[in-house]
Parts: sequence; structure tokens; C-alpha cells
Amino acid sequence: MLTGPALTRFRKNLLAWFAQFQRDLPWRRTREPYRIWLSEIMLQQTRVAAAIPYYERFLSRFPTVKALAEAPEEEVLRLWSGLGYYSRARNLQKAARAIVAKHGGEFPRTEEDARALPGIGAYTAAAILSIAYGEKLAVLDGNVARVVARLDAIRGDLRANGTWAKLQNTANALLEGKSPGDWNQAMMELGATLCTPRAPQCLLCPVSAFCEARKKGLAEEIPAKRAKRGTVVITLAALVLTDASGKTMLLPPPKAAKKSVDAGDVPTLVSKMWHFPTIAVGKRAEEELRAFAEQRLFGGRKLAAELVPLKQVRHAVTYRAITVFPFLARVVKLPKVTGARVLLVENISEVAISNLTRKVGQEAATRVGLPFIDTRA
Repeated sequence: MLTGPALTRFRKNLLAWFAQFQRDLPWRRTREPYRIWLSEIMLQQTRVAAAIPYYERFLSRFPTVKALAEAPEEEVLRLWSGLGYYSRARNLQKAARAIVAKHGGEFPRTEEDARALPGIGAYTAAAILSIAYGEKLAVLDGNVARVVARLDAIRGDLRANGTWAKLQNTANALLEGKSPGDWNQAMMELGATLCTPRAPQCLLCPVSAFCEARKKGLAEEIPAKRAKRGTVVITLAALVLTDASGKTMLLPPPKAAKKSVDAGDVPTLVSKMWHFPTIAVGKRAEEELRAFAEQRLFGGRKLAAELVPLKQVRHAVTYRAITVFPFLARVVKLPKVTGARVLLVENISEVAISNLTRKVGQEAATRVGLPFIDTRA
């Protein structure tokens, strides 16, 4: 662990590099806690480039914590649609409501109060409080952990046998107390841009002289690769019903099923959002989908329409590889289903839908010769 003059030089080098080379990101132009909090939640499981347009649209619609707290949940999910991991959006709004109710609309200043909010853990609390309020809290996410592990040449699984706690202690000791927000962002930036998981750019690193892994030729080996969960293959079929006016039907956000998602838990796969009638299928997708539609949508009556296969849709969610077989059925009249929403097929993004449903809708719109309209913008 660095101490004394070496630690001073380390801090000086890293902060100087960050000041000169940091990426120009919209959330770095503010110290407003709400905006920093929103960016931290969006950046969980999402690349920076993908998050930026969502961040800007979201703030345009919900410029304050109060606006977010008072919005209908469906509108929040609609603006989040496409980012995935929708529990983040739901927890974001729950936390906003708690902030309005308990903290006067201001993000709390203490770590204890911040971590009591839905969706806020140790890392997120430290990031928000240090950047917005200058609290002396060191962040430890995957990027920072990798930097710290290479600095001290720590081998093995970083999340095993108490190693993560040791890394946190080291991150705490490295923290520049005079500018904790800039420091934390510098550490994260280093891990995201130079000290990357593969092919770290040691020659460009401002603190490579302090790195034990580089000195020992271990930079490429640290951290140890974690065993990946095996891919689970899931096959679904989706039915796009359209009437003569080009309208279609979406089913309401379903409640979570009790069975495992690996067995085709459709409510989870459609993110508990508006969706086309969708089921898990075996080898006879068309037959199974037709039987489902006749029983569940048409009250036991026959579906007097051809099921026209559309282009297959492929979708990935964490370890799941999903193939959807969409079918288009033109009917004289859409069935009446409790809670269903009827709208033009090209306008389904007017409601909160998952990326999977959006992909199916785009294929259907293309087949009927209409441009798919993304109304999130």
C-alpha cells in the first residue's frame, strides 16, 4: 500500500491526468445530486455511450426529484424502455418518493440515509455523496477494484475470501480527502479507459510507476477471470394481431410468475411491461401459439386467420439467449381482453415496452409497410 511521498505523487499524477484527459460527460458538468444519482443508476449494467441519450431524455421529462416522484410509473418505464434492468427505474422512482416524503426533496447527505433508499448500495452512496457533497467516501466498483488489485498485484477472485473488503480498505487509504469527488471519478475513469480488463494501456497510464502488477508482468492476469454462468437458451413465440385499421393489441404488464425464468418465465422476460401475447414454446411454435390464442384471447373460439411468420428476433438478457418467433395475424376484429391496450402497431412505444417487445413490433411494422415510431424521443 502506498504511503508518504509515494502516495502524494500518486494522487498528484492521477488527478492531473484526469483534469486533462477526462471524457466530457453530461453528468460531469454538474454537482446536482439528482443528476449525479440518475447517472450512477443508469450506468449500472449500461455503457456510457448508450446511457447518454437516455439521461438527457429522462432529465428533459423529469427535471427534478419531485417531478420524478409525482410521475406515473408507466411514464417512467416508457422513458427507461430499452435500457433494460427495469428494477433500476422502479427503485429510482421509489427512492424519489422517499426523498420527497422524508428529506424535503433533497438527496440525503449521510451515508446511512442514502443507503436506506431503494436501489442505493455502498458504491452508489459513496459516488453520489462524494461528487455532490464532497463527502470523504471512496468508491469501489469493478473498475476501481481492478485498478487497486493491479496496484498491489492482488491475484485471484476479487470478490472471494474477504478480498473485496481489503480492496475497499485500500481504496479508502488512497482517497484524496481534499477533492473526493474528483478522486473517485479519476479512479473510475482510469479503470474504464486505460486500466481495462483486457489489454491495459500501461504505457499511457499516469500511475504505472506505482503498479506492482506491471512491475511483475502480471497486468494481463489480474484480476482473475470469473467463471461465467452457462448460457440458457429460451424460445418464445409472439402474436401480433392487427385489424383492418392497422391497430394491434398489447397485454398489460404481467405479474411475476413463480416458475423459473430459465423455463420461460414470460413476465420476467418482457420485464413486466406491456407486451404482445407471448409464450414459451417447443418445436411447434405456430401450433402452440395458435392454441394459446384461441384459448386465452378468443375464449375458446377458433382464430380464423393465417399466422404469417415474421423474421426471427434474437435477444440477450444476462446469461439468457432468447429467440422469438413472431407471427402476424390479420383479423376482422381484435378480441376483447381485460386490461389490454389497443393502438397502432407502429406506435406501440407510446407505452412502456421492453426491448424484446420493441424488436417484435419493428418486424411487424415492417411487414405491414409502416415506419416504426419511437416516441421516447
